[in-house]
Amino acid sequence: MFKAWFAIPFWQRVLGAFALGVIIGVAQPEAAQALRPLGTLFINALKMLVAPLIFFAIVSAILQLGSGEKAGKIGVQTIGLFLLTAVIASLIGLSVAQLLDITPSPDLVADSNYQPKDVPGPIDVFLNFIPTNPIAALAEGNVIQIVVFAALVGVAINQLGDAAKPFGDVMKAGAQVMYRITKMVLELTPFGVLGLMAWVVGHYGLASLTPLAAFIGAIYLACILHIVLVYGTMVRLAGMSPWFFFKSVFSAQLVAFTTCSSFGTIPAAHQAITEKLGVQKEYASFVLPLGATINMDGCGGIYPAIASIFIAQIYGIPLDWADYMLITLTATLASVGTAGVPGTAMVMLTVTLNAIGLPLEGIAFIAAIDRIIDMARTATNVTGDMAVSVVLGRSNQQAQPSSSNAQQITNND
Repeated sequence: MFKAWFAIPFWQRVLGAFALGVIIGVAQPEAAQALRPLGTLFINALKMLVAPLIFFAIVSAILQLGSGEKAGKIGVQTIGLFLLTAVIASLIGLSVAQLLDITPSPDLVADSNYQPKDVPGPIDVFLNFIPTNPIAALAEGNVIQIVVFAALVGVAINQLGDAAKPFGDVMKAGAQVMYRITKMVLELTPFGVLGLMAWVVGHYGLASLTPLAAFIGAIYLACILHIVLVYGTMVRLAGMSPWFFFKSVFSAQLVAFTTCSSFGTIPAAHQAITEKLGVQKEYASFVLPLGATINMDGCGGIYPAIASIFIAQIYGIPLDWADYMLITLTATLASVGTAGVPGTAMVMLTVTLNAIGLPLEGIAFIAAIDRIIDMARTATNVTGDMAVSVVLGRSNQQAQPSSSNAQQITNND
């Protein structure tokens, strides 16, 4: 039985579980909601991996990359690409919202449980980058603090040279151990996806989404356009077939879609781009955690753009081209400026609404279906992290595909 199960390609197992979850959610909503513990177990297992995986992987990546100058160059290239795609994501969101009729349904009601988000000041966000207690940061899963501390450890080991070589070897071995544990946990993906999708469809039901159908549709369309056109073009320019890229990362996209967690998807994304796309582990280990923290094309680009127009229509407030430019600017800056802040998408939307003078109470109209929207947002964010990893890996001649995949990665159409 196990042989037959593992004989099925991994992405087909995940896709089959996804489809089965949707069917159960539609046919038996109550039974579907009872499957939620399967999804919770899977998410908990992913969360277990995140902190140690990021720490060991980033230290190992810095050691492999060598000099601080090289790591700094890659960091600048990474952030530059993230900012560029965030601007494009905002423009796509604005275009889709303008071209489609997303006028709110008269049946739309505000979520009475909505609580406005407190927007942290720039100083608070900056101070949050530095851990007062690195062990506490690891225990609490504060990703941005783990990234900063791990980078400092890696740079210090490089600077000390032979004196710190034994410690560096321990870090590299730790990274290998975490990669192995990751492979074990990811075998649970089909069961986690089944439980999560069954719960989401069973809990929300299709009828409850009708008043917001146009808004949800606009978000999903913009995300799909961004993924296919922008990320597809990026990997094509890097010399890789977009079809091969999307086929290879599909299982990681499904994990992102069902878990709604960029951080939780790091293990699946890391495995997809290193084992299937030939990106060296030091590149994946450096770009993916950074991307999960600051690359928010779905949350910080597409979502605030479309949501701002939608909320403006609810209150009958006209927007002009200057407002659209301000939306693009604030959404892009907020995607970096709110790194590490919980509830990032809502915080980014709050920043954008404040900037153009729209009432924050409008968020209450879309808060109830945030989970449905977050699925598309997270899949977009994670796909962007993987695309940037591929672009940087190949442009810096760091990707070394295995002999069996090298020709296919370059030429497969």
